[in-house]
Amino acid sequence: MMRLPKALRNPSLVVGAAITLLVVGCALLAPFVATHGIEQMDMRNRFAGPSLEHLLGTDNFGRDLWSRMVFGARISLMIALTSVGGAVLIGATVGLVSGYFGGWVDLLLGRITDIFLGFPAIILALAIVAVLGPGIVNVSLALIVVFWTEYARVVRGATLVLREQNYVQAARALGASPLRIIFREILPNALGPIIVLASLGLGTAIIAESALSFLGFGLPPPAPTWGWTLSYGTRFMRDEPWLAIVSGAAIMITVLGFNLLGDGLRDVLDPRQLSRGGGARAKGA
Repeated sequence: MMRLPKALRNPSLVVGAAITLLVVGCALLAPFVATHGIEQMDMRNRFAGPSLEHLLGTDNFGRDLWSRMVFGARISLMIALTSVGGAVLIGATVGLVSGYFGGWVDLLLGRITDIFLGFPAIILALAIVAVLGPGIVNVSLALIVVFWTEYARVVRGATLVLREQNYVQAARALGASPLRIIFREILPNALGPIIVLASLGLGTAIIAESALSFLGFGLPPPAPTWGWTLSYGTRFMRDEPWLAIVSGAAIMITVLGFNLLGDGLRDVLDPRQLSRGGGARAKGA
């Protein structure tokens, strides 16, 4: 509760949370906030600009862009949450085990992590989706394989520090099992970096999913993905740029929201900031 006033004074956190809540709210309420069916065509109003009938205009088939954007937000957020959640689960587990046990376990898991890091992220994701085929599940799996290494390295570094703390040494002296120490003593104190990295990772996952869709490796049409909308919108950039602008703006605003949220959480959860605040209170007392 003592951190809440500080969080509210952080402009990055407030703005990022507001944008994120707006996008998530539109995605969750898509059937209610959408004004048209995502495949409802009106060929007489192709490439129409924003109006009361079509809030963001229409595409080359006369389909309402606002409706397609809010349903596209569902797809992007679902893939982002699934991929980041899976990457956190795998990466955090690898980092905790590697950092706590050290020795040959750390060496083995470290070399496996290095192998995955040796592949360019987008190339590895493209290869996996090309083998598995398009779809929400397969795209999410591809992004999990690409992103888990980031969490493994961050959590390993935090674990190397936390395992030497007095409360961990006390738990070990009392006969606590390694599993209990890892998940009851170390993991709760490593949640700060994980939360920050995950919030930033959501924006990265949305960019990656949009890139796969842009290149034709994401969900196939008629799924209203932002990347695919941007891809075919570029075909009309010279005469009708609005289609690409709308889809590109949806990606940019959403990623900006998650990045601001991550920056704000980093400032609020920074142990150095907390320790300085605690020190000031102690002196004042």
